[in-house]
Amino acid sequence: MPRLFPAALLVALALAVPARAQDAAKDLPKDPPKDLPKPAALVSDRVKDVPALAPGDAASLKPGTVLFSDRREAASTNPESGLIAFDAWRKSRPQEAAALSPWPGYAEPEYTQTVNGVAKQRHETLKVYVAEGRFVVAKPPSAIDLSAFANLDFLARMDPVIRHKRLEPAEVTPTKDPAAAFAKRPDRPWCGAGGVCIESRYDLEGKLPLGVKLANKLELGSSKKVAEFVSFQSELRVLPPAEAAGLAALTKIDTPVAGGLEQTIFWVNQILRFGKFLAVMQPAPDDPNRTVVTTYMALAIKADVLERKQEYARVPVLKNLLPVQVLMGNSSFNTGTSISAGVPTYARNRIVAFADALAKR
Repeated sequence: MPRLFPAALLVALALAVPARAQDAAKDLPKDPPKDLPKPAALVSDRVKDVPALAPGDAASLKPGTVLFSDRREAASTNPESGLIAFDAWRKSRPQEAAALSPWPGYAEPEYTQTVNGVAKQRHETLKVYVAEGRFVVAKPPSAIDLSAFANLDFLARMDPVIRHKRLEPAEVTPTKDPAAAFAKRPDRPWCGAGGVCIESRYDLEGKLPLGVKLANKLELGSSKKVAEFVSFQSELRVLPPAEAAGLAALTKIDTPVAGGLEQTIFWVNQILRFGKFLAVMQPAPDDPNRTVVTTYMALAIKADVLERKQEYARVPVLKNLLPVQVLMGNSSFNTGTSISAGVPTYARNRIVAFADALAKR
């Protein structure tokens, strides 16, 4: 859920609320608490929202400014504005989908699920959030050592509230657990191409842990409880030159790709199926002594989570916890500057933090 990143448990409350939730609501407050923290202010002084990135951006950008686009419509009444069905994403933006999926050719998961002793084949439908960022660093690509950013220390500086530890490739869940085999790369093992495997944990902040407790109470004693944290596994690596070279078609900037860095979330404890952060370095078209950096963040959410709306609407205390509202940062339960703030705020802050790190090093 890297969430990713990743933002896996921002929508986790949906797992714990069955259709009978209204029957349990009599033990809960009738209205949400009045003193809920407001979502964190966006870094608007650093970030300029644009409908989409354009090749000409590179020439006019000044160091310190970050262009940001996630294709959301600010005035939209659709709570899912900014999300796209996975199959529609592959058809309408194939280069982007190929680069930001866990691997080229990735398809929605198909697996066997056993319920009450009965095995059933399941197809999982996904919806994807994608954010793009672009900024300029006042030094040439040759002065940027991407290997300095492909480690746990750097991840810890990017967002200190997320804790990380190194994970041996043989210990990753898709390798150990046959039920997670659909998340194994078909072409190579995870972290088997010069990357490092990482296990990360993020404890929900603000009022979201309270929301999880309320949702678990509504489960009426079920053993399937929602965790108050996001746990995810990812691969962090510097892209090989031959692999990075093809990303010029994605950025649409007409200079050779000098390097690429990516973090791929391939396993999350719940809700999120995958996530990716990708950064592409290229010389500025008008000045080889400046580097244009184009960044991408993608998160794939299980669609059935987003469809749980009517059950929440019938329970007054949970009407501010609609999964889509929390995910997109539109709930009074959103708080802070990390995952609990919602995907758009987190994506902005992650891109700005990366821009600052490149500029200072």
